[in-house]
Amino acid sequence: MAIIARARAMRKALTPPEARLWVQLKLLRTQGFHFRRQAPFRGYYLDFVCFDRRLVIEVDGVTHTVEARANRDKMRNAVLAGEGFTTLRFDNAAVRDDLDGVMGGIMGALEAPPTRSLRDHPPHEGEGDKPK
Repeated sequence: MAIIARARAMRKALTPPEARLWVQLKLLRTQGFHFRRQAPFRGYYLDFVCFDRRLVIEVDGVTHTVEARANRDKMRNAVLAGEGFTTLRFDNAAVRDDLDGVMGGIMGALEAPPTRSLRDHPPHEGEGDKPK
């Protein structure tokens, strides 16, 4: 339950660039792309994820340029790639200054052929099989 509570708190505390991108990602629902924000997955909290297209979008602040943090990001990307996800990373300045370019990159990834079955993703909390 702590995981869900933390994810909810993180959703309420989006950074300005994350909030700006979230507005645009929600608009993609009309095109059939459903994103979740601050979704817990394999021990990580994904900024934005479209499970159907196996696409993770991360909005990175300046702390991600520090070597130790960059190494953790590489490990995280490798874990997610092992699960069939593509991770796109955009820095705060790109979201602030070139939102059209960021959205163009996201649309390109969304329109690419999927790497796994579109049904091969975890259910939302409370969905799926109940434990036996």
